[in-house]
Amino acid sequence: MSISSISETTQFLTFTLADEVFAVEINRVKEVLEYTTVTRVPHTPAFVCGVINLRGSVVPVMDMRKKFALPSTERTVNTCIIIIEVTIGEKTTVLGAMADSVKEVMSLEPDQIDAAPRIGAKLRTEFIRGMGKHGEHFIIILDTDRVFAAEEMEGVFDGSGAQGMAA
Repeated sequence: MSISSISETTQFLTFTLADEVFAVEINRVKEVLEYTTVTRVPHTPAFVCGVINLRGSVVPVMDMRKKFALPSTERTVNTCIIIIEVTIGEKTTVLGAMADSVKEVMSLEPDQIDAAPRIGAKLRTEFIRGMGKHGEHFIIILDTDRVFAAEEMEGVFDGSGAQGMAA
């Protein structure tokens, strides 16, 4: 979904990583959990923390700091796992995104959202759906399908959330 497809007020869940504020469309968010023990799965990419048991379902959890090459930090009482529905390949699946904290649900009008910046070939901005403007601050709006359906995710988990062959 591109920025041009946002033609009405859209709600986003905002969360922090390091000192930056990110957002995902609220209709993709299933719930927000307090950080819990994550079971590490061997032979998965470094940004895959492991899996959690969510009411009997195996849900993979991604460390968003590692995914975006941000420095690691200690977990705090604010560390949380955002349960998000994404499309990987042709399948819809549920996964967890570990964030430093959740801020709020906010509405943005189409005129408050600009296209992702074009910075050059070496900086990967394909994960950025747009830049929200909130007062004097920017909010990085993520394209969840692109964040989690990138080549390095393919084959890590199949659409049911079960582990597949890791690359």
